[in-house]
Amino acid sequence: METIDKPWWREETRATIALAYPLVLTNLAQALIQTTDVVLLGWAGPRFLAAGALGVNLFNACMVFGVGLVTASAPMMARALGARSHNVRDVRRTVRQALWAALAVSLPMWMLLWHAEAILLAFHQDAGLAHDAGQLVRPMMFGVLPLMGYFVLRSFVSALERPGWAFLVGAAAVVFNALLNYSLIFGRFGLPSLGLLGAGIGSACSNLLMFVGMAIVVMRHRRFRRYQLFGRFWRADWPRFAQIWRLGLPIAVTLGLEVTIFNAAVFLMGLIGAPELAAHAVAIQIASLCFMVPLGLAQAATVRVGFAFGRGDRQGISRAGWTAFAITMAFMAVPAGLMLIAPRLLVGLFVDVRDPANAHVVALAVSFLTVAALFQWVDGAQSVGAGMLRGLHDTAMPMVFAGAGYWIVGLGTALIFGFLLGWGGVGIWIGLAAGLATASVLMVTRWVWREALGLV
Repeated sequence: METIDKPWWREETRATIALAYPLVLTNLAQALIQTTDVVLLGWAGPRFLAAGALGVNLFNACMVFGVGLVTASAPMMARALGARSHNVRDVRRTVRQALWAALAVSLPMWMLLWHAEAILLAFHQDAGLAHDAGQLVRPMMFGVLPLMGYFVLRSFVSALERPGWAFLVGAAAVVFNALLNYSLIFGRFGLPSLGLLGAGIGSACSNLLMFVGMAIVVMRHRRFRRYQLFGRFWRADWPRFAQIWRLGLPIAVTLGLEVTIFNAAVFLMGLIGAPELAAHAVAIQIASLCFMVPLGLAQAATVRVGFAFGRGDRQGISRAGWTAFAITMAFMAVPAGLMLIAPRLLVGLFVDVRDPANAHVVALAVSFLTVAALFQWVDGAQSVGAGMLRGLHDTAMPMVFAGAGYWIVGLGTALIFGFLLGWGGVGIWIGLAAGLATASVLMVTRWVWREALGLV
């Protein structure tokens, strides 16, 4: 038994890391686009940073919902390829209808985001900040459709275990976004100085570049072009379209619940004051960058579990899930340590810590990172746990867990500690930690329960 069992974890670890690391790098590239915007707006001043935080978080609420919907294509393609490795027709149908779903959900998102200023005012945000945030969101919102298209094509190349192409395209977009946004925000290289409006235009153009880049790759690369993903694109496939929504809508709601609780934290910070809002923008960007690693591992877990699920290999399902979980837990010690040991160094990447005018914002951001360090493991656990369950096409219960964890436990704790007990911004971050911890316990318990009953 030892000679049979010993090699499996090595092979599964190697396969998971080989699939995950390009996904992690791609996630980092995507996150760096918005992080670059935050850094540049921070250079422009605390008020630009605060308005940018409001606008970006409202945009993210819609964007993450849409990305969650089309994420259904990943486990569907993985299961099809696990059952038959050259299942061209099934994979092509899934990609096409995921792109249809992206277009369908973009229309109401555009209508919603066009009224960003009014929405922020309805949440009792500062009128000046709400107006400035609306200037950012209106051009930025047109990038949501190409971004969803990029994620569909990224899921396709990942299912074929070639995710490196998505990273190369994403890395090019990071450079493009930094140069264009710097030019449009500050008026460099002969372009006008547009401030927040320029940041929104640059981000939308960067998302368009990513989709076009991935479309060229899948049409021209020898491994991908035989799928003819865009051939007869307008041909309806209503059963597959419905399947995308049936599997993807709970994923979208789950991710939406997670992101919107962080958005709610932004609005709560805005009720406390502009320094808290600016500090939260810095701390959440740092935490978001660290989260890209467990997110990539979760995406790899979905594909690896999906392959085994398609083969009907129960032991392979268990091995794929627990391997991704173990790697995630081991990694999370790294960002937690950095946040505890060198918080000012991390904050200094976004604001000038030597400027006395920023002293209050820096102190607040450092205190928020202390709390963030403590929830790194539960954040990683809830992410990879959800990814493992998606590989089994189990998306409805994780949606319930997210609602209970983030919005009942998380928001309730944030309100109690932040306002009732008077802990301010730190209390809100404690609430975020409590919500993530609850969700992580429920996600992992669901996996263990399915495994114990032989439902994997």
